Amino acid sequence: MEIVSVNTAGDHDTTKENAKHKVLRSEQIQPVHVRSDYKPANPADFEYLEAAISHMLKKFNIKGASAAVVKDGRLVYARGFGYADADAEEPVRPQHLFRIASVSKLITATAIMKMAELNLLDIDDQVFGKNGILNDSIYLDYIDKRVEDITVRHLLNHSAGWSRRYGDPMNMHHTIARTMGIDVGDVNLPERLLYTLNQPLHFEPGSRTSYSNIGYAILGKIIEAATGMDYEAFTRQVILLPLGINEMRIGKSLLQDRFENEVRYYDLAEFQNNNLLDYNNNPRAYGGNDIETLGAAGGWIASPVDILKLVVAIDSLSGPPDILSTESIRLMTDTRFSGGHPIGWAGSDGRGNWWRTGTLAGTSALVMRQNDGISWAVFFNSSTGKGIHFPAIVQNELTTALNNIAQWPDNDLFYHFDVSPLVYPDLADLR
Repeated sequence: MEIVSVNTAGDHDTTKENAKHKVLRSEQIQPVHVRSDYKPANPADFEYLEAAISHMLKKFNIKGASAAVVKDGRLVYARGFGYADADAEEPVRPQHLFRIASVSKLITATAIMKMAELNLLDIDDQVFGKNGILNDSIYLDYIDKRVEDITVRHLLNHSAGWSRRYGDPMNMHHTIARTMGIDVGDVNLPERLLYTLNQPLHFEPGSRTSYSNIGYAILGKIIEAATGMDYEAFTRQVILLPLGINEMRIGKSLLQDRFENEVRYYDLAEFQNNNLLDYNNNPRAYGGNDIETLGAAGGWIASPVDILKLVVAIDSLSGPPDILSTESIRLMTDTRFSGGHPIGWAGSDGRGNWWRTGTLAGTSALVMRQNDGISWAVFFNSSTGKGIHFPAIVQNELTTALNNIAQWPDNDLFYHFDVSPLVYPDLADLR
């Protein structure tokens, strides 16, 4: 596997034109397997945690879940609950992949911060306009001159000037199709971005924050423009593979395209025939969101073990070395420096507790980094009716359960989650 070189002066190497032939493709990814000597954590050590998750599955009629816990950089717990596929009665295993929705933003933000450290961009670089990173002719047709004031930082901290006052462009499939006179199946990211640029900004860039999916989708395009590589390929090669995360990838929208080792998603009964993309009347969980187009904003699939491998590399805690500098991590998590909203993370309480949530039809995800050396992640494959409020319920239940653990195991289960041999990239090639 070869990683494409980048000229940090601005012009890209000619080998970038063939980058799509040089990256690790999805079909080349081999499923993670667990070493034969793997011994799961002693259930007695985590009885409160297991009781809490089992209770939530029963109370909210959730088909399956997967949870993992890290203590002081060591993976001390990883277990699946319920069914990955209820019809086939296939149980959830720790290595099963789940849609993680907006937890994807943490991955994208980490990639951008690493690019800044490698001098591939500056987070205060202009995004649009003739001198912007996205200065292709298709992005120069905007109606609000203030668009030229948007920087990478504004996209990272949700202060670029867009709000969801008139809807979220990442979900406005039919509106965009009607406006642009195209079929709804042809509404991809470029169309969503062009639609957005032809609307006035809702506020001055940098003046306040408003959560923006389109902003993080644009960050994916920035990664491609600045590196000459596909967003997914760059992120995998520069961030994930060096951490031993092999199987994470951008998911697919439809059931028939579900990846090997990916769970099945279950929505509420009233949404079984409510498909926004009109894909053959499939349920909302399989077509209600365009997972591929969500991409950098919400398209990744992963296991809790995968995500915690990333978290321990950006947590400023003892354990494995961080892949980002202390300054970059502080910028991501301290709102005094980030501009009013954490970068990548959904929240930070100022006491060293950070969290990231994600919700889509048929899935919910929560990742926590606590100030006491404990980090954890739990993913679900069913809608609950609580929507974006469900993670708060999960956080309360699991934090209480983990606080009841008096004696922590001293083993490290990270060792047991193996990946197929790969040639990891040398980051020096990108300097």
